[in-house]
Amino acid sequence: MKQVTVYTDGACSGNPGPGGWGAILEYRGTEKELFGAEPETTNNRMELMAVIVALETLKEPCRVDLYSDSKYVIDALEKGWAVRWRKNGWMRNKKDPALNPELWEQLLSLMEGQDIQFYLVKGHVDVNKGKGTLQKRYAQFLKNNGPDFSYDDFLYATKMNNRADELANLGMKPYKKQTRSAH
Repeated sequence: MKQVTVYTDGACSGNPGPGGWGAILEYRGTEKELFGAEPETTNNRMELMAVIVALETLKEPCRVDLYSDSKYVIDALEKGWAVRWRKNGWMRNKKDPALNPELWEQLLSLMEGQDIQFYLVKGHVDVNKGKGTLQKRYAQFLKNNGPDFSYDDFLYATKMNNRADELANLGMKPYKKQTRSAH
């Protein structure tokens, strides 16, 4: 199986409001950047879309290391919530429906046949901050993802997540202008 690393992020100006998603796929030293947007959406929908579009790009089953700053996405997949919601007719519990069921269904289908490991990255971290601040973020990264990451791995994942965020914001830029000029 091919080894692919994916970094994703979603963004929204207002919630709901114009939103964008960004994804970066790495394979054997080559990067592919993807981004898109919707005029009226939520941040969680954009976080999901980033992962969906990244996985749609894969042409065959792969080993995927997927980095996201969305605890919503990571927890729902790693803790089996999304699978349980689907099994329960897209209900979170007896009275509360799961949000975004059509996106979760699409994502769960795309995951079939893939070997995916999820990693939670803190979003919007300034990698030029003092080392003390970054050391705290690194400690949290290790707590979330296990001890097998070097400080340089953490910095790289953080920089790539920041780039995915830039792509998400680039995607929604035309909609933000449209929204401003309407007022």
